[in-house]
Amino acid sequence: MSEQKRLVRNHPDELIVGLVSVSDRAASGTYQDEGIPELQAWLESAVTGPIQAVSRLIPDDRQTISNTLIELTDQLGCDLILTTGGTGPARRDVTPEATLDVATREMPGFGEQMRQISLQFVPTAILSRQVAVIRETADHASLIINLPGQPKAIRETLEGLRASDGSVMASGIFAAVPYCIDLIGGPYIDTNPDVIKAFRPRSARRTS
Repeated sequence: MSEQKRLVRNHPDELIVGLVSVSDRAASGTYQDEGIPELQAWLESAVTGPIQAVSRLIPDDRQTISNTLIELTDQLGCDLILTTGGTGPARRDVTPEATLDVATREMPGFGEQMRQISLQFVPTAILSRQVAVIRETADHASLIINLPGQPKAIRETLEGLRASDGSVMASGIFAAVPYCIDLIGGPYIDTNPDVIKAFRPRSARRTS
């Protein structure tokens, strides 16, 4: 893997995000990848500040996935990395293992909440093995989250579930992402509350 230059923020609060779709068939061109376009569209609707995104479409190979996550964190300096695909029980599904391989800390609450959201729709959500971790280097840290492979499930997992009156039935995991990125030294991210309301303790909120 060739050395790449670190991405440069165009604004102090710009979110640098890596989007990784893990799929043998999409990586080989057998079918069109839907994961990265869904992630890009959702982030554009949810994050109110500037975003700089870099994407990778790769096969279900443990070493390739790990190398990609290392590249996006250590070399390019992503604050957040979202992966999609490769989290089921099939033998080729190795995204969680590859993610744990590069982790310095696990963040188990994300996986727990993702499965709780998905269980509202399908009992097979218990087969999902998504994990979230932090990868730290001497001067940088990145939050890495495994998401489902289906576009509809990606959206539901990120933004949660609402009743017909608009009340929140299950919080989407992205509600906790901005504050987590604050805590690991990343930029200040705000969100569109019509999509997902970011939660921070009062002491961590900007007043203007």
